[in-house]
Amino acid sequence: MPTAPPFLIRKECPPGACECRHGELLDAWERDGETDIRILRLTREEEKALIARIEAVDSYEALGRLEQRMQELLGIRLTITPSANGVRTVMGLQIKLAEQPGLCRRTRENIPAAIRRCFGRHPEIIYALLNARDLLRAEDDAS
Repeated sequence: MPTAPPFLIRKECPPGACECRHGELLDAWERDGETDIRILRLTREEEKALIARIEAVDSYEALGRLEQRMQELLGIRLTITPSANGVRTVMGLQIKLAEQPGLCRRTRENIPAAIRRCFGRHPEIIYALLNARDLLRAEDDAS
């Protein structure tokens, strides 16, 4: 049975400060060795680097690559969708991370905030995102 993860992991949040279930995830991994603990690789220092990388995104394609890498390396699933009321500002987008054991509350807040800051500096990414969504919707309507 595994005793310690093969990589440096994030420290557990203080009790009551977060609902990330870090301990439960680590216990499950120690019991079966097959539980996905990739998210625990996101230490506070790594999170700062990820936030900086998100804020440096300058195109829709780069955002897509970053989303894919977050999924591959950390298991984080990010969804960005327009609000039902339309998109007039960056706040008109719903940016959500899928519920996942081990994903800290602060990280769940920091990543969408970094994406919003990126969109504020590069509104063309929002336009490309909305255009891609319209194209996908048009393909669904045609079928």
